[in-house]
Amino acid sequence: MDIFRDAILTGLKVAGPILVVSMLVGLIISIIQAATSINEQTMTFVPKLVIMGILLIISGGWMLQQMMDFVFRIFELIATKI
Repeated sequence: MDIFRDAILTGLKVAGPILVVSMLVGLIISIIQAATSINEQTMTFVPKLVIMGILLIISGGWMLQQMMDFVFRIFELIATKI
């Protein structure tokens, strides 16, 4: 159970910022589209892609460190059980 809980929390910590920012950008673009009556699909895709790329560049190191910490905790747990 501890491994499962740790895996879920690590997944939420790593994926959470990208999902939240993507939803916020999508909401802002949707409001702009509703106000201007422009229904172009690329208008939502391109800004999300750019913002998520910038976010990955900024926080990619932190995300990698979180995943590495999780893997190290799993390896330590395996080593203590054997």
